[in-house]
Amino acid sequence: MPTIPDGYRMSLDPSDLQFDVIHAYLSRSYWSPGIPREIDEKAALHTLCVGVFGPDGGQVGFARMATDHATFGYLADVFVLEDHRGRGLSPAMIRVLMDLPDVVGMRRLMLATRDAHGLYAKLGWSPVVDPSPFMQIQKKELYPALKTED
Repeated sequence: MPTIPDGYRMSLDPSDLQFDVIHAYLSRSYWSPGIPREIDEKAALHTLCVGVFGPDGGQVGFARMATDHATFGYLADVFVLEDHRGRGLSPAMIRVLMDLPDVVGMRRLMLATRDAHGLYAKLGWSPVVDPSPFMQIQKKELYPALKTED
């Protein structure tokens, strides 16, 4: 595991995740504003996750890799709480995920970011050279799977 500052602990154990912290951050992030807690939990429990925990045991960082465990991974939901930034925790979490045996052999890893290109570039990521093969479906209505019929 990458080195992190004394007093901090990193874990890949899903039972260590503190969903109150994860949801509080993600629901105010630019990429998932208002996300329901049940979606955060479901996403985390179906992906490879890493958490960082501070000296008091509280969760201060999180990242996850959505993957088929063989060929493709999508890095998502990377964050460190504001009071704990600047200590190398984000790169450490990303390295841990990228060094997992299932991830090392993948032929494509992807992510999307609005403002952290410099961080990812230092870890070997680069812009998509030719975006023409990539397509997406982006729904205007957030979290339609949670809608119930009246």
